[in-house]
Amino acid sequence: MGSVLSRSAVIVLALVALLLGVAAPGTAVPPAAVIVEDTAGVLDQNTLIPAVERIQFYEPTRVALFTYNGKAEDNLNEEVLKFARSKHPEWISADGQKWADGLFIFALDPVGRHAGTYMGEDRKVSLEQRSDIQDASKELFRDAQWTDGTVAGIHRAAELINQPWYRSAAFLITAWVGGAIAAAGAAAWLIARAVTTNACRKQIQRGDRSYSNVSMELDVMELNAGTIPESSRYGSQVLEKHRTFLSRYAAATELSNRVHALGKRALSSRKNLKLARQYADSAAELDALDDVIADSNALLNRADTWPTAWDRQLAPFRQDLAGLEQLLSKRHGQGDSATATALRSFRDESLRGIERWTAELGEGRITPEQALDRLYESRSRLSELLENHAETVIQGFARNDREARLMREQMETAHGGMDHRRQRTYEPSILGTVYPSYQFFSVATFSSGFNTGVSSVNSARGGGSTTGYGSSGGSFSGSGSSSGF
Repeated sequence: MGSVLSRSAVIVLALVALLLGVAAPGTAVPPAAVIVEDTAGVLDQNTLIPAVERIQFYEPTRVALFTYNGKAEDNLNEEVLKFARSKHPEWISADGQKWADGLFIFALDPVGRHAGTYMGEDRKVSLEQRSDIQDASKELFRDAQWTDGTVAGIHRAAELINQPWYRSAAFLITAWVGGAIAAAGAAAWLIARAVTTNACRKQIQRGDRSYSNVSMELDVMELNAGTIPESSRYGSQVLEKHRTFLSRYAAATELSNRVHALGKRALSSRKNLKLARQYADSAAELDALDDVIADSNALLNRADTWPTAWDRQLAPFRQDLAGLEQLLSKRHGQGDSATATALRSFRDESLRGIERWTAELGEGRITPEQALDRLYESRSRLSELLENHAETVIQGFARNDREARLMREQMETAHGGMDHRRQRTYEPSILGTVYPSYQFFSVATFSSGFNTGVSSVNSARGGGSTTGYGSSGGSFSGSGSSSGF
């Protein structure tokens, strides 16, 4: 049965490929022109224009890009029409009622959070397809990747505008109905194998980089561990981790041998992808611990390299402090709130504190343990302030208890150290080794939880397309719509 199904899938795929090959047009064409009106100032034109010029349309099409800083309650359709009437009358048909032939407009309001698509009568697509074009950009827009999101939307538009009948979903469904299940199954199987193989190789490469670092430094690591003072509270806890190092290194070596013995076929197995990820995670953890052992020895014994080791302990905290303003200035970031003020005040105080601790450590007025204690207390305080601000953000964005609960779950997941890519990460610092990953609520995890929470709530809210051109549109009826993200 399996062989029959496979043969059916191959036959169906071959027939479809033959059909598309015979019926496909001789050429695809780049945009006839690319016009950029970035009034919001959010697009990187050095990246955008070459990327759009490489996109292939079915017919010569002028592509116009318009960005505008509006408000959530604005009608983007109306704003695009106003701009066209005042700045680009050539975008409008001679009778003033439609968009000009041969034109496609992609519009973005990064502040009001809207995306819109507009086109001449000879380029128009259905409302559902316009939504499809807008949706292609929204995940990137929600992450403030304005240029990449715009390119993604235009790329999807090129796939749908003037799409030949034999490439339409309706035709493909009809043409493939007899063998769709077999073909889809075969295609999905092939794609899944290719994706798994690629992911498996990447995990093995990640593991090899870390494993190589550890292997080359084994002797040095043992020397460093041998001089870490056990009387130090931090030193003793790092040494506890070191005591299991050799057994964990042996386990990583075994994993390395197993993954490198995998043949090409075996790399496409989900079971072996799990094995490769286990190898990469294990080696990365050892690599991080190797660095921490070296820093612990240098800092706690005040060796010549202690300033460099101390800088590495400060690095995660400094990164958090540096990222606060960007976090607070985000849309819905509640940057004017009392909790935001508390965060900014703490940042300024902490930057002065870091300089003071470093000077006192250098002068011998405090011990390395006391310096680490101060760093621990400050990072713990930042975690508390971020938790307070998370509640402010949730209350400001959520419209009801259900949305607040959804956002809170996402923030808590981020704080708990859950990596949605299923790739474990380690902080190569003394505090990061002594304490679990969820001990400190960092700006990066706050931002991750915030973005995921907002995206989840927006998805739950849904929302349809806006098709009218507002009170100033008059009798204008050009093909176009916009939707929120």
